Amino acid sequence: MLGKIRIPLLSAYRPVLIDGRYSRLISAAAVSFLGDGMALVGIPWLAIQLAKPGQGGVVAGLALAAYTLPGALGALVLGRWCGGMSAQKLVAASTGLRALGLATIVALAVTGQLGTFSYIALLAASSLFSAWGNAGLYTIVSQLFADGRQLPANALLSVSQQISIIIGPAIAGMILLKLDGSAILAVNAASYLLLLTTVARLKLPQQLAVARRAGVVAGFRILAQRPQLASLLLITAVFFFLYGPVEVGLPLYVTGNLAGSGQLLGAFWTAFGVGAVIGGFAGGALARAPRWPAVIAIIFGWGLALLPFGITDNTSATMISFAIGGLIYGPFPAFTISLFQQAADASELTSVLAARSAVTTTATPLGAALGGPLVTLWGAADTLLYSGIATIMLAALVTASMLLLDKPFPRLGNKHRRCRAAPSP
Repeated sequence: MLGKIRIPLLSAYRPVLIDGRYSRLISAAAVSFLGDGMALVGIPWLAIQLAKPGQGGVVAGLALAAYTLPGALGALVLGRWCGGMSAQKLVAASTGLRALGLATIVALAVTGQLGTFSYIALLAASSLFSAWGNAGLYTIVSQLFADGRQLPANALLSVSQQISIIIGPAIAGMILLKLDGSAILAVNAASYLLLLTTVARLKLPQQLAVARRAGVVAGFRILAQRPQLASLLLITAVFFFLYGPVEVGLPLYVTGNLAGSGQLLGAFWTAFGVGAVIGGFAGGALARAPRWPAVIAIIFGWGLALLPFGITDNTSATMISFAIGGLIYGPFPAFTISLFQQAADASELTSVLAARSAVTTTATPLGAALGGPLVTLWGAADTLLYSGIATIMLAALVTASMLLLDKPFPRLGNKHRRCRAAPSP
């Protein structure tokens, strides 16, 4: 029986892993993701070390926000310049700026010159190209593979990120036994340099000469011309927004309803991460699965996984449900990215993916910001319950809209057919 399970997975991932360029890319990306996983501990730890007494929580929160949110701003204000760059140059610019910003932080920390303001400012500056770098990374995947291999290639990237969240904090904790938070950021900077040099050396297929539609504004205009893509982005943003309160509600649920410790909270996230890794691997093998039904089913399933938090305070039941939620969610990033890759032309893909990153990067923090008042108003358990109910309603609303429009499973088109029909350069 085990052999029967392994064979489909191996056959799905073998076509992408035998490509030497992708193997080098995924290896370097995995190291970079691991560095970010370690930074989840290193960034707030260094912030607390730098903060004045009683201000550690505020400074840590600002530091974590600075590491991600400015990427959405960079996607908007740098669009005219970045939109015309190749995917490789975008990844190089993003990883280079990250490495430079983190290395500067480390140098200032070692010399005793680092303060809270300069720390947050450097983290924010280092993240300005992050949305463009993410778009460039998935554009490279699209350039390397045709439709049948994009899903497993995307899935491996997504799974690498999930694995980094599981093991990265543990590695960071071991480093902190001997060193301080700046040592973790030094490792993170080195991981970005590795990804930079790997991407810079890749030899990608030559692309047809096309008129590039540059910038995130152009990306939003393209989305406006393609209602199905715009709908997918809107659905993803609402899904991520409804997830946001979970990041606030879960810690308070563990410490309050379960009277648990930080270790128990870590166990919940580990359970989610393990489920997401398994789900991501399995989803990457479903190349023939219809994407839209899968996306809706994932949203519905994640909502169901949150319902037990409002029904019971049994630790085992809620942790198992959270792990199942991770299993269900696992394929979601790869499935949605592949829909964008299939629908956008080569000249449009970078701008469209950057627009997507700008929206999705802000959706979860906004949901988390709303989660604070909701937890105060309803309590942690009911906040998680209502988040699940709202997510189920989102899936039901999307399904009903498609049925009313008589388009239950919309086709987003296939850019590769158009490319093959184009004249040779």
